[in-house]
Amino acid sequence: MTDLPKGDLPEGKPKHVKAEVMSFALIGVAGLFVDMGALWVALNPLGLDKHSAGFFSYFVAATFTWWMNRQFTFTGASRRGAIRQWAKFLAANAVGGVVNLATYNLIVWLDAPAFAVTLLPWLPALWPYGAKGAGSLAGMGFNFVLSKMLVFGHKAPGA
Repeated sequence: MTDLPKGDLPEGKPKHVKAEVMSFALIGVAGLFVDMGALWVALNPLGLDKHSAGFFSYFVAATFTWWMNRQFTFTGASRRGAIRQWAKFLAANAVGGVVNLATYNLIVWLDAPAFAVTLLPWLPALWPYGAKGAGSLAGMGFNFVLSKMLVFGHKAPGA
């Protein structure tokens, strides 16, 4: 039996993991806006094609989310070796990144359906941004688990 008040669980238990998932998800939403902003920069001022722009914006957003998760989600992780940790984050999140980029590229490749463009003539201009959202959601689950276990040094409860 523990001396904690009822409902309070020690770190690593479901309540703590739920807080980490919520923080990770909120940072992911902020990362999605960074991703879309970087996508706009890549498509417009930089003039990259849609696929290269998607890769560029993913890299910018992944760097942003690493930094934010380092500061707010996985606060017990070491603050040393930031460059190494950043590289581990990018490598570990490559699985989610592949899912993210594959989803994005598939949706961009499929392009906006002709029947929808007839009803919504502005849809092609927004299509890459919707694809970014879909890709981010598809990769988030992979990224949380791999970040928690491999990058920020937390073990899964019961492990």
